[in-house]
Amino acid sequence: MSKADNMLAILWLLKANKRMTAKQLADALEMHIRTVYRYIDALCASGVPIVADSGHNGGYSLLPQFKESPLFFDLEEQKALLQAAVFAQEAGYPYGDVLRQALTKLKRYTNEEQRTAIDRHLVGFDVISSGPDEGMAPLLRQLEAAVAGNGTMLIEHHKGVGLEPQGRRIDPYGLVHWKGKWYVVAHCHLREEIRSFRVDRIVSAEPTDATFERPADFSARGYLLQFLKPWISADGEKLIAVGVEGKPETLNALCETGPFGDSLVERAKDRAQFMFEENAMLTYVPYYLLGYGAKLTVLGPPELKARMASLALELHEHYNSAL
Repeated sequence: MSKADNMLAILWLLKANKRMTAKQLADALEMHIRTVYRYIDALCASGVPIVADSGHNGGYSLLPQFKESPLFFDLEEQKALLQAAVFAQEAGYPYGDVLRQALTKLKRYTNEEQRTAIDRHLVGFDVISSGPDEGMAPLLRQLEAAVAGNGTMLIEHHKGVGLEPQGRRIDPYGLVHWKGKWYVVAHCHLREEIRSFRVDRIVSAEPTDATFERPADFSARGYLLQFLKPWISADGEKLIAVGVEGKPETLNALCETGPFGDSLVERAKDRAQFMFEENAMLTYVPYYLLGYGAKLTVLGPPELKARMASLALELHEHYNSAL
């Protein structure tokens, strides 16, 4: 650890314990006792009120007022940080290794009573999602660095399954996690307007020497809320409304299915409306709906109903020929 990390570690240990000797601090931090003395002197010189008591029960301690300093987190704050980290890790936070390192430090420098209480709050607290794509972390880190550094990037991006990637020159304004997916909101030099791109559809990304100025008060989150759902897709393409009718329990099952749950825009007792890109509506969407047979009725659009009928006929002919 760096000198600053070690000095902060000493503060945490002194905060978590009433009094500790130099040897106890050295053993806890796995360092030479003379190094501990140097760090104590540096902390005192910087104004930290460390009290040194000599004698049999002596050691180092902090003044009570300093223990209440905002530098340290109380139990509720520690619990909130650790539980929030569960959400971040499940969402595929790109700096997961650094986050785990920070959490290890946080738990290391709490006292036994606090650790026991935190463990009780964490043992029954879980988040389940489709799971992050571990391979996407390097790309997310690269995009996050470009957002922070105002760096223009060259990306190869495809709009959907089976479509050829397209090269884009973008000024990334922000990263947003929405419904299990990461999006980069950027100024697209090809379209000369702001667009959003699904990160899992970016095949490659390269930095350039160019920089940009982000528009004042621009919000990537606000852009997505205003322009992405439900009328415009992540790639600026119009979405098509898909209406489905059926019994409530059947619709419940459909709405819990990944693609339909993410695309739901309106739900009544026996009807639901979704928004899909045209490519998706005519490829994988019909196959999902076929699994429900006659329990569901597609209300529109006509192209989807025709595709459903065509697939059903293909299945009928396939199995009828085998009889």
